[in-house]
Amino acid sequence: MKRLPWITALLLTSISPAVLAAPDSCERVKSDIQQRIINNGVPESGFSLNIVPGDQADQPDAQVVGHCANDTFKILYTRTSSGNAASSAGAQDNTQSEPQ
Repeated sequence: MKRLPWITALLLTSISPAVLAAPDSCERVKSDIQQRIINNGVPESGFSLNIVPGDQADQPDAQVVGHCANDTFKILYTRTSSGNAASSAGAQDNTQSEPQ
């Protein structure tokens, strides 16, 4: 019985932290969200979804689109395609607001 904690520790250290962090339910929620986004016409190559701990959800250019594991994890949506309309609109606003 004394070997069990040692074996457990060995197994836990050999598993990727990402695998330990997000339960299977999070993968299912992420998959459902991904399918909804694709069904709305966004190409799969145009975005990414990431599962992160709830306290790490405040990331630039990412939007929380779901949660899982009793709200301990968040699912973040990030656009990956070029030509982001928000960026170009922001650039236009900056040039218009410059004093002349």
